[in-house]
Parts: sequence; C-alpha cells; structure tokens
Amino acid sequence: MSQSLKVLLFFTICMGTFFAACKDPEKKNDGSDAILNQPPYAVYTDSLRQAGMASPNTAALYLERGDLLAQNNLHEIAVKDFKKAWELQPGAPAGLRYASTLSIIGRTDEAVKLLQDCLRRFPDNRNFSGLLGTIYLQSGKTAQALVLYNKLLEADPSNFEAWYEKGLLLQKTRDTAGALEALQKAYSLQPVNTYALELAHLYAENRDSKALALCDQVLAKDSSRELVDPLFIKGIYYSNTGQYARAIVQFDSCTHREYKFTDAWLEKGIAQFHQKDYEGALATFKMTTTISNTYPDGYFWMARCYEITGKKEEALMYYQEALALDKDFTEAKEAIKRLRA
Repeated sequence: MSQSLKVLLFFTICMGTFFAACKDPEKKNDGSDAILNQPPYAVYTDSLRQAGMASPNTAALYLERGDLLAQNNLHEIAVKDFKKAWELQPGAPAGLRYASTLSIIGRTDEAVKLLQDCLRRFPDNRNFSGLLGTIYLQSGKTAQALVLYNKLLEADPSNFEAWYEKGLLLQKTRDTAGALEALQKAYSLQPVNTYALELAHLYAENRDSKALALCDQVLAKDSSRELVDPLFIKGIYYSNTGQYARAIVQFDSCTHREYKFTDAWLEKGIAQFHQKDYEGALATFKMTTTISNTYPDGYFWMARCYEITGKKEEALMYYQEALALDKDFTEAKEAIKRLRA
C-alpha cells in the first residue's frame, strides 16, 4: 500500500469516528462506555443491546442499571439512564430518580423544571413536591418553597409532611412563631419521634419547658435506651435557662450512650465554662478535639479557656487553629484581632 493511500485511509477512519461522536452528543469520551461494559453493569448493557428501543422492557432495564450506577456514586452516568427511562416511559419512578439525580449533580434548574412537570402529571404523588421543596431550600429559594408548601396545605390541610417542611423553612427564616405553629400541626397529625424532637429542640432554644415533656415522651418509648437526641435537647434547655448542673447531667448521659458525640462534649464544656470551672471545661473541650481533630468549635473554646485564665499565647494559637479549620469563623477572627491588639 502506498504512503498516500495509508494517509487517506487513516484520515477517513478519524473523520468517521469524529462524525459518529457528533451524531450522539451523549457518547462523549468520558469513560462511561468502558464502565458500562464491565461487571456489574455489563449484563444490563448486553440486555439493552438485544432488546432495542422498541422493547417494553427497555425502560425498566435503564432504570435498573441507573439504580446500580447511583448506588456506586456514578451519578453522572446514572442520570443518562434515568433520562432514557423517562423518555421511553414517563412514569413516576423514572421521573423521581431522574429529578433527584439531576439535583445531586448540581443541575438544579433542570431538576426544578422536571419536577414541575411531574407535579402536573402526578398531582397526588407527594414525593415530587417534597423533593421540589428540598431543592428550593438548598438553593436558597425560600420564597418559592413557602409558596409551594402553602399551595400543598391549601389543597390538603392534613399533609403532615408539608407542615413539617414548612416548619423547617420558617426556622431558617427566623419566623419562630410560624415555625412552632407548623411543627405543632405536623406533630399533631403524625406524632413520630422526628417531629417531636424537632419541635422540642425549637422549644429548648426558646427556653420553653414544653421541650422537657416532649423529650420525656420520646424517652419513655425508648426501651433499648439508645436515643441520645432527647437527652441532648434537655441539656440545651437547661443550659439556655442557666441550670448548668442539670445540663451537665444530660450531656453526660449522652456521652455514656454515644461516646463520640462531640456536640454533647462541647455543650458540657460550655456549661462548665459558665460555671467558671475553667480547668474542667478545658479538659472537656480537649476531649472534643481528641475525638475529632478537625472540630473547630473545640479549639475555639479551648482558646477561650486559655484567654480567660491569662494564657494569651496558648489562646492565640488555638484561635488560629479554629480559624484554619473554618475560614468563616467570625468569633475566632475577632478574638485573634483582640489578642494581637
């Protein structure tokens, strides 16, 4: 074969590959083909080749392969399978998987449009409204989320999930009265632990003793004595109302049940700090950083103990450690400026 013919043949092959890729924009050189032709995905890939697009089983095969990909955190590839399943058979399972995966990989605008379409198609399916509300919240679209929940509750006042999500939203917007009303409604309609504890925590933050009664109700049903959240919330209530000795009892109960519960160690240390037991508080704060050496609050409160006892060099070092772990730690920044001044 002449050299010119070899060049022509090579050019023809390259151009053929180029145009084949252009015909199907989804077939990018992202390594997905290699993955899909390896176990455990290969069996689905082979079945899809044999079935063809006209087969009634094709959409189900795309869903199953997409689920497997998602379980292995291959969401960028899984979303293509869910899209195919949705296009072939636009049912609720495919729509929900497709929308949630779009959200996971950051394509929230596409997810919102799809969910709005799904809500029109499947108005009785609460999963779509719940996911849409969550996406609105995560993307900072609180006004849209509130409109969504109000519409859902106008249509069905017994929708306890919408009441609960509305309560969480109103907490974020610092509408405490509205959040309490929504969470109370959710709990009255569906008295589960999740709703009880969310409501109790809000009571505790507002120094309302109703927090204690709710936590005790949850604890009374905890026959295995494993729950820590009700004990922690009771501790928060006691701390917020200045009953530090009682708070410490609750936080100790938390760490007896779950030794690595860093927030309970931290809150215990803060209670000791308010009691002016700086030595005891320092030992407790050190425990938080022993459990997790990337816990900025532990270093910050260690620094406060050192600062209040006159050890400014140690205080400055630990304030800097807290700031290194959390660049937005405003209190640590201010403390460093104060000590350096």
